[in-house]
Amino acid sequence: MPEFAWPWVFVMLPLPWLLWRWWRPASPGRALHLPQPGLELHEAGATVMHGALPWLLALAWLCLLTAAARPQQFGPPHAQEHSGRALMLAVDLSGSMQTQDMTLAGQPVSRFGAVEAIAGDFIARRSGDEMGLILFGSRAYLVTPLTYDLSAVRAQLKGAAVGLAGTQTAIGDAIAVAVKRLSALPQQARVLVLLTDGVNNAGNVTPLDAARAAKAAGVRIYTIGIGATRMRVSGFFGSQLINPSADLDAHMLTRIAEMTGGRFFRATDSHQLADAYRAIDALEPMPQHGPSYRLHHELFRWPLLAAALLMLLAWLPRLRRARA
Repeated sequence: MPEFAWPWVFVMLPLPWLLWRWWRPASPGRALHLPQPGLELHEAGATVMHGALPWLLALAWLCLLTAAARPQQFGPPHAQEHSGRALMLAVDLSGSMQTQDMTLAGQPVSRFGAVEAIAGDFIARRSGDEMGLILFGSRAYLVTPLTYDLSAVRAQLKGAAVGLAGTQTAIGDAIAVAVKRLSALPQQARVLVLLTDGVNNAGNVTPLDAARAAKAAGVRIYTIGIGATRMRVSGFFGSQLINPSADLDAHMLTRIAEMTGGRFFRATDSHQLADAYRAIDALEPMPQHGPSYRLHHELFRWPLLAAALLMLLAWLPRLRRARA
């Protein structure tokens, strides 16, 4: 059954009759002077509408008011499903994230290239979560506040670049920014997924101090240490094997996760990185019913079209007489 958004518009229904009833035509003035003596102007009689014309005009006015009242067709109510979880992603953009020691679909890619692809898929699957994005290097920046618009979070991650936040690694500052945003929310399930490939060497807050603040605020931290353990590079004395992840502080990342009730994941290749995100994705959701919503369709075009057709039918005989 259609409903009207502005039903008060129908109070103007008797307006044409009131204008006809109370607004009498003014008497013509003597502005025209005729040179011939004996000629006089006589007031023409009022045009009287007869036949179907009054009914056509009345129906057209009713259709115009119906269109102005904005008729709408509402669908059934839908309850919004939310997990109740506020999940923040913190991604390292320090200079070492451009190291090409990862492979994706058989092609060598940088660490950030693998994160961009795999974390982007992780974001797309988190329907119902409120998510945000922190990018950190020498400093930590909140790029996307907590939102249900997962496409916006994914677009911001895709548009990031290594070195954008500096070449060093401020892990403690990234945790502190996330805790500040998550602790202000009423949700009980607050999660931070922190990904890095190095050691904390910048910022104003130590990682363990930030982890203590996270524990006090009820924020669980899942840490991911990314980077291969073996990489062949060319040097002056020929190629040699090195450990490109020698600077990764896995012990510190493990302590942060254990202190806050989370878990540490070591990702030496793309498959392990995907496994880490799948493990985090397996967290049991806590569904909540948010406020319901109803889809609606505007129907004003149909009465507006009917009014135009009725006006055309009402004035068609007069147009024919004018041409004759």
